[in-house]
Amino acid sequence: MNGRALVAWNLKKLRTERGISQERLAADADIDRAYLSEIERQLGNASVDLLDRLAGVLGVAVSAFFVLPEQGEAAPQSLPSGRHPKS
Repeated sequence: MNGRALVAWNLKKLRTERGISQERLAADADIDRAYLSEIERQLGNASVDLLDRLAGVLGVAVSAFFVLPEQGEAAPQSLPSGRHPKS
């Protein structure tokens, strides 16, 4: 797994484990939601400064973005779409 893929994997894993939407994380880290999506899809290239901000919002060290997944670990799943819980 290359560096960009590793960051994307861990970013999405950490975000979804905490139940944080892309929109919320982007707002809290002061970046565009579309750019956050690009990073998670391995299309964007995050700077160290941006990784530091994202880590701060997620409550982890920057090194958490570089943890290798366990062998056979399933890819992080997306959160349910929509802003409000279904009635």
